[in-house]
Amino acid sequence: MKPIYITDLDHTFLRTDQTVSDFSAKVWNEKSKDAILSVATARSFQKSHDFLEKLHLDAPMILLDGTMIVTPEKKLIDIKTINKELGDAIIAEGAKYDIYPFVIALRDVTTLDEAFLFPTTLNLHQHGVLENYRNDPRMVECKNIRAMDMNLKLVYFGEYNTLNPLAKHLERTFGKDLEYKLSPEKYSDGWFLTILHPEGDKAHALTKVMEYLERDSKDVTVFGDSVNDIGMFKLAGTSVAVANALDEVKAVADVVLPHSNDEDGVARYLNNVT
Repeated sequence: MKPIYITDLDHTFLRTDQTVSDFSAKVWNEKSKDAILSVATARSFQKSHDFLEKLHLDAPMILLDGTMIVTPEKKLIDIKTINKELGDAIIAEGAKYDIYPFVIALRDVTTLDEAFLFPTTLNLHQHGVLENYRNDPRMVECKNIRAMDMNLKLVYFGEYNTLNPLAKHLERTFGKDLEYKLSPEKYSDGWFLTILHPEGDKAHALTKVMEYLERDSKDVTVFGDSVNDIGMFKLAGTSVAVANALDEVKAVADVVLPHSNDEDGVARYLNNVT
């Protein structure tokens, strides 16, 4: 049977300038002749497709932190959303801490048409994030931000001393109705708090992908760098952290690479593994 490799994108397979190097593309496409390759990312279908248009993918893609699983041909395999009532309740609780989230939602499940809602009131970290989405057609500015009917995730960006208390408050308030992931943004001094459906993370999504492929999770090798990768690290047969991964990710990895994302760590591993 063909080996299976699934990699995170940002800070793992993509370089810091959000590109795929010629070396990584060459190795990936060569490896795809004898293996099954795909991605598990916090990014959307369109953003992932833009990055990976030169790469051959064989398996469903795990998108938006695991809330959506889609084939490269845009066939929806699974989706986990937060409903409007719960989404609005999260926003209301966050407002008590004087912070409002980005809301990534689905307008139409048949076309996978996404919306990226952002509040008028922004902190410095949120302003910085939006610079990367200036020309994104999904963007919708909201003076009074509210959830949509099918919300894939709500994401807060800010200081740790704001988001840590908020995360604890949301967990006390909503309990197991949600998944809460607090993590540093490694290339700035900010943090982000991602709120998901309790089965909308990469670990649950990896299980779904392996069921779709009719393979065991122990057959897959996964690559990552951040907190949202830890769940799938624990499920996979082999977990590989790039050199620039967070310490808590390296601690649960089977392999820690000597090379970072900017040094084509994933591609070097794929190029050497038999």
